[in-house]
Amino acid sequence: MFSEIGYNFVAQAPPITTFGAGAQNAPPYFGFVLHRILFPFANGKTFLFCYDSLMDNRYVIYVRKSSEQEERQALSIAAQFRELEEYAAKEQLQIVASFEEARTARETGRKVFADMLGLIMKGEADGILSWHPDRLARNAVDGGQIIHLLDCGKLKDLRFPTMTFDNSPNGKFMLQIAFGQSKYYTDALSENVKRGIRQKMKRGEWSWKAPTGYLNNPHTRNIDIDTEKAPIIREAFRLYATGDYTLDAIKDFLATQGFRSRTNKVMAKASVQTLLKNPIHCGLMQVNGELHEGSFKPLISKELFDQCQQVMLNRGKTKHRRNHDFPFVGWLKCVECDCSITCQRQKGHHYYHCTKKKGPCPTAHYLREEKILEQARKIVEQLSMPDNWADSMLQELDKQEVQSKSDHRAAVQHLKSEKRELDKKLEDLLDLRLDGTISNDEYLGKKNKLVAQKVDLDQKIARAERNHCEWLEPCRQMIRRSKEAKSLLHTENLREIPTFLKQAGLNWALKEDAVQYEAKIGWRVLSASPKSRNWWAMADLNSRPPHYQCGALTRLS
Repeated sequence: MFSEIGYNFVAQAPPITTFGAGAQNAPPYFGFVLHRILFPFANGKTFLFCYDSLMDNRYVIYVRKSSEQEERQALSIAAQFRELEEYAAKEQLQIVASFEEARTARETGRKVFADMLGLIMKGEADGILSWHPDRLARNAVDGGQIIHLLDCGKLKDLRFPTMTFDNSPNGKFMLQIAFGQSKYYTDALSENVKRGIRQKMKRGEWSWKAPTGYLNNPHTRNIDIDTEKAPIIREAFRLYATGDYTLDAIKDFLATQGFRSRTNKVMAKASVQTLLKNPIHCGLMQVNGELHEGSFKPLISKELFDQCQQVMLNRGKTKHRRNHDFPFVGWLKCVECDCSITCQRQKGHHYYHCTKKKGPCPTAHYLREEKILEQARKIVEQLSMPDNWADSMLQELDKQEVQSKSDHRAAVQHLKSEKRELDKKLEDLLDLRLDGTISNDEYLGKKNKLVAQKVDLDQKIARAERNHCEWLEPCRQMIRRSKEAKSLLHTENLREIPTFLKQAGLNWALKEDAVQYEAKIGWRVLSASPKSRNWWAMADLNSRPPHYQCGALTRLS
């Protein structure tokens, strides 16, 4: 009946389609079932005929991890693939495609997950093989899609190594419970994390990746100042607060200092603006529009941060630099109309005059730069102080600092009393919010102002405790500047003269041929002295001024 048959076996793998980044290949014998048939022959011989046939259901592998960062959960994908490949080989499942995704299942809109469902709806696959139901869905929408495909019959089977699924009403009910448990776990975990973050914010601790200028401290679970970048950022704030530097100028300054972003690139203008507007540098944490007091060390003072914000608010547009070097432009104003004094170049000379931007000005006089320079040098000479006088005053300030150590305690107590009043106001404000008396927007607006005031008070208290005689340091700086002012009489950089004079006086104006000003507190004693001294040329001055009184030093501050 049968003739002897000779045959060769060829091991052939089923077609594999891969989807997603870095998908793994399926084992070479997925989905093949080995059939053995015995054929008896007339001569008494029996031959074994073997052949492979595919199973009816075709499966796709779906693996997922929650984080999109490659270094996080790096072993999760490989481990899932390995377990699913072993399970498929053991159960002899036919695998037609593999899908890999690195995205949370808590939110809808997963592209690879949608591609997998599209493959099933086209009829190219009948089942899904995944590690656990929470890999497929952690939200009601995605879980409902899978249940709907099971009801329609387009999805015939689900396989999980961690649990058993039966495509029946009872099995679908248990699958819905598994999806619900996955969603509950995610929601509960989210609430626990948010509660922990709120508690850390109340303690003044930063919970996220450290911003520019700080470093995460894994021991304290807070942030510390980056000793390499902090001096550059602090200098950038100081330069911008002067009002003489634009955002582009600060950007160029950071680039020349070798300052780079987290991605090791030169910071863009928008990034520089974000850096200067971030209140965390002065010790305030802004989260969802709400300010919290930080327990970490601030990089700059609240006063300097406020100055930068005011400069940024007042700067409507970038001022263009002039092609000519006019050192006294921007320093003087017209007495008659309060307009700025500008300059123009005529026949090799610089002539200063009123801009007349507010209308006709009665002053039509043009003054050469040499005349203004002569008067400016006389004022510098008047505000300068001989070296021996300055040294005597600095020594006297040192003595007064020792004597006034006990006097600062009252000032510190007063500041602490103001802080307690602010804490009481914050508590009362929270009670009003809980009672529903004020809206959430009103609560946040008032709270942010009170928190900013509280941080400012904390920094004042810290400065008062660290330097109990705050008036002494400005007085020392004034005496030192006055001592060094005589060097401006022979400087070639004329811009240094108005820079010094702005520190010593206010309301600098030009009235016809005369420069007028009002001396600041501390400089008034020097401005009221005789106009011509020639202190730097005199060597026989007494080491101490006649009729010297310690109270004069207090008035200088």
